[in-house]
Order: sequence, then C-alpha cells, then structure tokens
Amino acid sequence: MEKKWTAEIKPKKKVFELNLKETFKYRDLIWLFVTRDFKTRYKQTILGPAWFIIQPLMASVIHTLVFGNIAGLSTDGVPQFLFYLAGSITWGLFSGALTATSNTFVANAGVFGKVYFPRLTTPIATAITQMFNFFIQFGIFGVCALVFFFLPNENFTVTWVAALTPVLIIQLALLGLGFGIIISSLTTKYRDLQVLVGFGVQLWMYVTPVVYSSNTIGNGGLYTATMINPVSPIVELFKYGWLGAGSTPWLYWGISWATTFAVLFLGIVIFNKIEKNFMDTV
Repeated sequence: MEKKWTAEIKPKKKVFELNLKETFKYRDLIWLFVTRDFKTRYKQTILGPAWFIIQPLMASVIHTLVFGNIAGLSTDGVPQFLFYLAGSITWGLFSGALTATSNTFVANAGVFGKVYFPRLTTPIATAITQMFNFFIQFGIFGVCALVFFFLPNENFTVTWVAALTPVLIIQLALLGLGFGIIISSLTTKYRDLQVLVGFGVQLWMYVTPVVYSSNTIGNGGLYTATMINPVSPIVELFKYGWLGAGSTPWLYWGISWATTFAVLFLGIVIFNKIEKNFMDTV
C-alpha cells in the first residue's frame, strides 16, 4: 500500500525563498508565539501589562522636563507632552520590533533544535506583538489628546495624514523586522553584537526627530541627512497627522519605503542562509 504524506520537508536550495504559503499554514503557531511573548515578558512582575502604558508615559514626562523645559526645544506650538508621547510610541514600535527580533536565533535555539517549523514565524510573531503593544499605547495617546483638547490654551490639529496611520504602523514593524533579522543572523556567530544593539538603538533615536521637530533643523544638508534615516519620515508623518506638528516629507517617505523593502529583502536572504546551519554556531 502506497503511503500518502500530508507534508514534505525539503531543504532550501534557493538563496531567496520566502515560501509564504508554508508560513501562512503555520499562522496558528504565529499566534501561539504572540501570546507566549505577552505572557513571558511580564511574568513575575508586579504591574504586569501596565508597563505597556507606564513606559511611554514616563518617557514622555522625562522628555518634557529635559528637552521641553530645560533645553527649550520647540514642539511647533503643540502641547509638549503630546508631542513627546507621539514620538515615544512610534519610536517604541520600531525599536521594540528591532531589539526583540534581533535575538531570534539565540532566544529560540532550544525550540529550533527540536522540531521543524518555518523559522520566519518567530520574528514575524515578535513584530506582531510589538504592533499590539503600539495599539495599547495609541489608545493612551488618544485619551491624552482628548484631555488636552478640552484644556485652555492648548492647541493641536488633526490632519488628513492621520488616515495613513495603519500604513505607518505596518511600515515601522516591517522596518524593525528587517533590521532585527539581519542582526539576529549575525549574532549567531558574533555574540558581542547583542551588546551593541541597545546602545546603537539609543543613538539612532537621537538622529530621528523623536524629541525635536524637523522644523528646528531647517531645510539644508542637516535636514536631508536626518530624513534619509528611514524612520524619520514615518515619525514626522505621524506627528503631522495627529498634531499638525513637523512636516510632510513625501519624497523621503518614498525613499523610506524603498529602504524598508531593501532591508527586508536582505534580511530574509541572510536569515534563510543562516538558518540552514545556525545550530552549529549557536
């Protein structure tokens, strides 16, 4: 009697092989990883998921005191707290996706070595988890915006660019995913890169208009250098959409999308190459 197989596992032969159909079949596993990330991240903590809310609020308070009151940086006339909160939650989505996925191979080595499943499911699940975190924080941003709306002498404007928010969220997650899986692939051999990730992300934030407006740096070479950073146009469009602050760098947003696809492409190529023999180096 001839045996009929329900699935056949083959080694990857092509350098760039997405195999999205197989990854989609494991969507239940992706959701399982998402719920696992939520449960394990704040397991044995006192405040638990409340940290999703506390972190951006505390960051915004500190930014308001340091950059708003002490340094006196302009927020284009909008409430300082809202300005910094908008920057914190958008940057938090990107940096969270990057740092979390940058540890994919090392963190999941035990699982990868025991059972087969598309390895790309784990960083995808991590990026989705960060998007859920953003939705929670965005809800807090909405509540704060309503409070400031009814306060006297506090002005901000919601523009039509706010309708692009879902696109901006997806792009930030994809960009963080791309950079994250590149770093994750490299850290299987060079562990000291893990130490540099946190430091590098902090420096990256300061070359992104998170705690300052792009209008404060003019329209010269410094503005161009800032906007070439693929995260900068996304943060700027989010702020302009919900607060009317900053600018609308459409050209640089297009360049940012090109960079996003290029980084994601490169990341998947490297990821597919490393996953073939990463157990020998982890």
